[in-house]
Amino acid sequence: MNDKPPSTSGAGGPGLFARIKRAITGEPWSRDEIHSFIQSDVDLDAEEKSMLAGVLEVSETQAREVMVPRSQMVVIEIEHDFDDVIELIIQSGHSRFPVIGEDRDEILGILLAKDLLRQFGSRVDEEFTIQKLLRPATVIPESKRLNALLKEFRASHNHMAIVVDEYGGVAGLLTIEDVLEEIVGEIDDEHDHEEVEFIRPDGDRNGKPIFTVRALTRVEDFNEFFECELADEEYDTIGGLVMHELGRLPGRGETVEFGGFKFAVVKADERRIDALQVQRNGD
Repeated sequence: MNDKPPSTSGAGGPGLFARIKRAITGEPWSRDEIHSFIQSDVDLDAEEKSMLAGVLEVSETQAREVMVPRSQMVVIEIEHDFDDVIELIIQSGHSRFPVIGEDRDEILGILLAKDLLRQFGSRVDEEFTIQKLLRPATVIPESKRLNALLKEFRASHNHMAIVVDEYGGVAGLLTIEDVLEEIVGEIDDEHDHEEVEFIRPDGDRNGKPIFTVRALTRVEDFNEFFECELADEEYDTIGGLVMHELGRLPGRGETVEFGGFKFAVVKADERRIDALQVQRNGD
């Protein structure tokens, strides 16, 4: 008999009987059956259901789907001096940083903030060099499944991986926190003071509504919000799309128009775009 996912109408009713029968016969459930069971009226709260569903999704999710895009990576340049590195660590609040050479495709290693603190505590007249503190970078393909990556993180104790595309170029990065958030949801730390709104209304100009949009907003989410069809085949985020249209990393105040929208950079530094002001043309 091909049992369906058990009913959960009562602790001692058919649901329990069906589970016992499935356990005795040793008949495995398919992934779809498990997912249906989780989403049924089983005695689990919403958070537990979400976490169990996340466990299933992790085995099907690839690195490219959740990575921090190349343009949004916070990196340290090998030529940075001690004070520059300390300032970047303080501003970003991160604990691990890719260290690059001439460009973002040249990953020389990973710098841990705790390693730098040890150097800070012990340095006297010794000249600071990042090279002495670098740890090897873990490199993975975009197609890497998150469950396999999580196993590697646990075995190697490396908590950051550099994601490369089919040509060997750097596509982005992933941390163990990114993977775990796919299971348990957003993990707030002391640098996450409030929930970030990726798209929010920001008044109007000349009778047209304007919006502030985080550069990390996924193109598909932007399309859903504005009911439009910006291309998302090559670039996952709005920031990446804007950089592509301009052909370079723009500075604060620069604008570009495409897809029926005007995009103005309102927050950026020499490494990345952080926020954009967006207004639809023709409204």
